[in-house]
Amino acid sequence: MPDQELFNPLVERILTKLELSVHPSADMDGLRSIYGAWCHKVPFDNVRKLVHLSENLSGPLPGDDACDFFAAWLKYGAGGTCWAGNGALQALLVSLGFNAFRGIATMIVAPNLPPNHGTVLVDCEGGRYIVDASILTGVPMRIDQPEPDAVCSPSSVHLSYRDERWHIWWQPLHLPAGIECRIDQFPVTRAEFQQRHEQTRQWSPFNYQLTIRSMRGNAAVGIGAGQWVEIESNALKQRAISLPERDKLLIDTLGIEQELVARLPADRPTPPPPWSETAKRALEQQH
Repeated sequence: MPDQELFNPLVERILTKLELSVHPSADMDGLRSIYGAWCHKVPFDNVRKLVHLSENLSGPLPGDDACDFFAAWLKYGAGGTCWAGNGALQALLVSLGFNAFRGIATMIVAPNLPPNHGTVLVDCEGGRYIVDASILTGVPMRIDQPEPDAVCSPSSVHLSYRDERWHIWWQPLHLPAGIECRIDQFPVTRAEFQQRHEQTRQWSPFNYQLTIRSMRGNAAVGIGAGQWVEIESNALKQRAISLPERDKLLIDTLGIEQELVARLPADRPTPPPPWSETAKRALEQQH
């Protein structure tokens, strides 16, 4: 299945909501402009996915199609998880004339994990850059040089190259101590993104507890593990929040429409993956 391009009227509506007064050109200035705006306006979140799963809705997972992703973002202000958000960002960049393609990576939250993350890469003006809709670094990260570019980002991202792979160290809001994201494979197809997205229906850390990340100024802000979190230049602030406060922050600070927030379930404990040794032992004990 070929990568998706968006209809021009939809692209114009997207650019308007991104508050881009000038149509981005398909060069480095344009890439910095569109990605910087995305990081401040399109959150990484699982709001729609939690609603979809809690209400047992039919059909593909939210944002699986880029047009669905953007229609919901335009209406509700919500983004998506990695497969949805990065798929939509890649489709938008292609529609604007960029040589953008999808990649597969691994968030190394435990040893020996298989690939579990979708990302976006762009070839532009002789360089190759990562523009990730989940990590939200604020600026494109160049990864085709022996020494990585310094990256100005709210979470002090660090790039390294070892074992023939690029690694991105960053701070998810639900894991602020930091993890690495290893870039494993590119390019990959839209169909592979959709297949991997669907596989998360069975289990994902984003199926149980709210996570939302955006940029405000130079800070990464949002909610993770039941806390309000702010990260700027390695300074970390976090505090526990109540359910009513969560909803107020989503609406007033992060721009999610009240209509959608009202359907958002409370956090649930995240069970171990069904294929993990912990889950297997628990199943054996039941029998």
